[in-house]
Amino acid sequence: MGESITEGTILNWVVQEGESFEEGDILVEVGTDKVDNEVPAPAAGTMVSHKVAVKDIVAVGATIAVLDTSAEAVVKKQEASASESPAKKSAAPTKTSKAKKSVSQTAFKVNENVFISPLVDSMARKHHISYEELARIPGTGKDGRLRKSDIANYIEEGRPFQFAQPVTESSGFKVPDLQFDKGTGKIVEMDRMREMIADHMVFSKHTSPHVTAYVEADLTDMFNWRNANKVAFQEKHGEKLTFTPLFIECVAKAIQAFPMINSSLDGKNIIVKENINIGMATALPSGNLIVPVVKDADKKDLKGLAAATNELVTKAREGNLKGDDTKGSTFTISNVGTFGSLMGTPIINQPEAAILATGIIKKRAEVMERPEGDSIEIRNMMYLSLSFDHRIVDGYLAGSFLRRIADEMEGFDINRTI
Repeated sequence: MGESITEGTILNWVVQEGESFEEGDILVEVGTDKVDNEVPAPAAGTMVSHKVAVKDIVAVGATIAVLDTSAEAVVKKQEASASESPAKKSAAPTKTSKAKKSVSQTAFKVNENVFISPLVDSMARKHHISYEELARIPGTGKDGRLRKSDIANYIEEGRPFQFAQPVTESSGFKVPDLQFDKGTGKIVEMDRMREMIADHMVFSKHTSPHVTAYVEADLTDMFNWRNANKVAFQEKHGEKLTFTPLFIECVAKAIQAFPMINSSLDGKNIIVKENINIGMATALPSGNLIVPVVKDADKKDLKGLAAATNELVTKAREGNLKGDDTKGSTFTISNVGTFGSLMGTPIINQPEAAILATGIIKKRAEVMERPEGDSIEIRNMMYLSLSFDHRIVDGYLAGSFLRRIADEMEGFDINRTI
């Protein structure tokens, strides 16, 4: 399903229980926080049983179905299908569902003897349950310790203590269940992708201590060169020249100078990535966000970067991205200036160490220091903001890296050829 993917949502069973299929037929559709995937049959056979239902969230590696791919099974199914009555063939398959237990608890007692075993820790990480929330779950083990069944039951009940307020037993005071007036209006239910984005953003803020640094860059030379050459560039290379490939080019050069920014944290180890793969936060027509990835950005020339970015943006907007298009990112750029924003404070795309936001390119009067004296000129300026994980990136590295990006942009060669 892709790098860093740990779970998927069953969207649709294409082949029902008892039905036969050929090798390569699509058995099931699975959605992840990256893209939707169709899972093909590894061989011809019969669907014996579904182990999970539509909308279930399943961990990578879990069994989701049992298939019989023996030749006898296929022959028997074909013979049975031929002898079935028309009425039986048209009968709709039935399915059952389990209703979740309704929970209305709004207060909890803090478990002061929380012992988190490796198994409980693994389950908590999978479901993005913080240690603070774990302390709110009543444990049924010895001395009130949490057991696997406690976590499973808690999740089944809908995580009732996720946003609950604690109670203080010593004074007998109970924090009231505050019923905020959320107003009235049209109810818009989150789609699956929006739910995953929300979960991913909360998980990122919970995981990484975010710090954001800012600089501004003078893009006048880059701006003028791009405007003067975009038509000729498209005529020569057949690719539209936007600012995105120019930004990626500068970021890739800065990463080469500061490779520690191109890293991830694995426990107490920092993994400095060998490849420079730049993710581009891209808005979809639905309003959701996805991050296609330009692979080996440091090894591509401007034509290659333009071709890669144009192809990925087109595929994203048309809903044609594949799993490989969204995996392997080592650093992400979010161009908030596209929507007119002056600057932004982006949330890190886990498990990366940092993310860059580029603001709107805006003309401003700037004081320019020249050998002949200072002057006020109209320049094309842009704010850059870098959110970084302070566990592995300190202020010096982040500031130096961000300044290097700005220097690459300001030092653009206005005489370069296309």
